[in-house]
This record gives sequence, C-alpha cells and structure tokens, in this order.
Amino acid sequence: FWFQLLSDIVPNHMISIDVDAFPPAARAHAETLRGRSMLCRKAKPFPVECVVRGYLSGSGWAEYQEKGEVCGIPLPGGLRESDRLPEPVFTPATKEEKGRHDENISFERMAQLVGMETAEKVRSIVLGLYNKAAAYALGKGIIIADTKFELGTADGRLILIDEALTPDSSRFWPAGEWKPGGPQKSFDKQFVRDYLLTLPWNKTAPGPRLPADVVEKTALKYREALKILTGKDIE
Repeated sequence: FWFQLLSDIVPNHMISIDVDAFPPAARAHAETLRGRSMLCRKAKPFPVECVVRGYLSGSGWAEYQEKGEVCGIPLPGGLRESDRLPEPVFTPATKEEKGRHDENISFERMAQLVGMETAEKVRSIVLGLYNKAAAYALGKGIIIADTKFELGTADGRLILIDEALTPDSSRFWPAGEWKPGGPQKSFDKQFVRDYLLTLPWNKTAPGPRLPADVVEKTALKYREALKILTGKDIE
C-alpha cells in the first residue's frame, strides 16, 4: 500500500506481491507465501537509519528534556511530550549490531559518514515521504508521530526498501484522542514496549517471551490501523 502511494517520491524495491509472478522455487510454497510476502529488488542498505519526527515522543522527547534539542536540531522551549513540532525533522541514527540500540546522530555526523550531497538528498527524500504519508493518514484519523524509513541503492540510485510505515517502524496515534502533555494511545508496538517496562530484564537480546494476551492485543491494534488506513482487513 505505502510503496504504491509513495512511488512518485522515490522508487522502491517492490517488484510484485502476486505469488504467481514469483520465481519457480517460491511458487512451490505459494499457499504459505500468499498474502504475506513480496518479491523485491536486491539493494545495498544505506548505512544510516532515516527517522522523521513530526511530534515529540520516545527518544526524541527524552533528548529534548535533557538538551532542548533532538539530534543536534534546536527546538523551541516549553514543548510538552507528544506536542506537534513546528515542522517535521529528520533525525538520523546509526545502525547497530543486533541486540544493541541504534544511536541518534546529528545531520552533520551523517554527512561525515556518507557525504554532504548524499545526506542532503536522503533528507529531502524522507521528509517528502513523511509529509505525504502523514497528510494521508491524518485524513483517515491517524497521526503518524514519527517513523523510520530504510533506503538502499540499486542500479546506482537510492530506493525505498524494507518496511515502510508499519506499526513496527512508526508511532500511530488516534487523531481524535490526541492530548499533548503525556503518552498517547496508539496503534503500534508501544503496547509491547509498555509491557516490557514492567519486567526486570536487562534490555538485551533475547527479550522475554510475550504472553498470549499481549500478542493478541498487539495484533488487534495492528489490524485496526490497517483497516483505518487502507479500508482493508487481513483475510
């Protein structure tokens, strides 16, 4: 859905979701793959996580409380948790090894890693993606507070890869219930985060096993977001 909606901004890795168009080796498992798989163009992942924030939440809120900025971007004083930012900001992060948390970095640090021209191009692309997606979602009654995009290179050009604007990579809030000043109700993995915060573990992989009721409630939130945004449900 999102790859099709945003394809006018940047090409993406999607080739087909039609299992019958997959290579023969994959078609042998058609019934297992149908409705849950995608044939993609191979790409080299971009070495930086591309996060865009339209609202102040999560690690951005924590950094703002400490420094009055997010990833080196100064923000106005007096903002509350979950406030809408004056304009969306691009806040890159390093890609850490599995089991370690990604680290927010400044745009200048990113430019040192990939070059200024590439950094500026990436920033322009992901802000364009966020702005179009956020406007669409708001029209459906969902705030995209922030999201993470993955870019890669294929045939010498930047493309959108991996997942895009899922409840795993984004914060989705019901617009009609948005109340700045604290955490928000959500249609994303925040429910899992909140549960894990109640447990005594060291926040390193592997994480605790989730009980069935947490899994079920999380899946319900994900399906609700899908229905609101696309008008479709999982068959």
